[in-house]
Amino acid sequence: MKKMDRRQLLTCIAAGTLAGMAAPSWGQAAKAPASKPKAAAKLASKLRIVIPANVGGGWDQTGRALGTAMISAGVVDEIDYENKGGKGGTIGLAYYAEKYAADPNTLIMGGTVMVGAVALQKPAIDMGTLAPLARLTSDYLVMVVAANSPIKNASDLSAAMKANLKAVTVAGGSAGGVDHIFSGVFARATGANPDDLTYLPFAGGAEVVSAVLSGKAMVGISGYSEFSSQLAGGQLRAIGVSSRKASFGIPSIRDQGMQVDMANWRGVFTGKSVPAERQAAMVEAVRQATLHESWKSVLKQNHWDASWLTGKDFNEQIDFDQTTARVMVHLLKLKA
Repeated sequence: MKKMDRRQLLTCIAAGTLAGMAAPSWGQAAKAPASKPKAAAKLASKLRIVIPANVGGGWDQTGRALGTAMISAGVVDEIDYENKGGKGGTIGLAYYAEKYAADPNTLIMGGTVMVGAVALQKPAIDMGTLAPLARLTSDYLVMVVAANSPIKNASDLSAAMKANLKAVTVAGGSAGGVDHIFSGVFARATGANPDDLTYLPFAGGAEVVSAVLSGKAMVGISGYSEFSSQLAGGQLRAIGVSSRKASFGIPSIRDQGMQVDMANWRGVFTGKSVPAERQAAMVEAVRQATLHESWKSVLKQNHWDASWLTGKDFNEQIDFDQTTARVMVHLLKLKA
């Protein structure tokens, strides 16, 4: 990946390439771990995975699927899960740093949402306390409305935002996360002032669904898997997806005339104080898990793209994403 300093990035974004700059790092082409692995080595009898989100959300689904796959692959015998949701993962991040930063048998989930939340909130404990192990999945954001909404497509939403952005309440994940930033990017693309964005942050997808169905929010933004049941049941209607082309049978926002796209990645980390040799063993155990059929089945079921990335490339991607998020928070004047 070609590196870009903050001034170059700011110049590109200010010049009108905001949405395009988000895609190269947050929506990288999917990669898969090498096939035909050597026999799985036991990492630990018992492993802990800290999930910095409530039960049922994307991180929770990913973390529990990873744990199941690790057991199935034979690299661990038992997994304990600890959910600590709130504030885009920063509450769980602080909890992990306090209790498990040097624990060689504890992992923590993270991703784009946490990057954005840290940029927005500037917490005392940030992602510098973590050692990135592997990027696991990428998925795209779906914009939904209630089935009886007068908003039928992304063009209708664009027109409504341009006419009166304050009246268009948007529900999504935690403040500063990818849903929040994407809503600001979309609003900016309509010609509206992102300062006027009314955004309702929630810790889980179920709450976003509830906000839209109750009329508390006009629009919801999250991953497809968190809306799939209500879309299938006809309670919600999808008006666009943030991929470059149609996905899940939903037209892309870009294909509807809005030059906006963005992807959401999720990964697994450990503490920076964990020895390098142990970190390498963790990466190999996670890799073994992602080669197991149980993991592949979950990817297919949830419509996630495999996007395996480790080592220097993963570290560089996170550095780039952190710079991108800070600039977006500034330009879009997002508030915690």
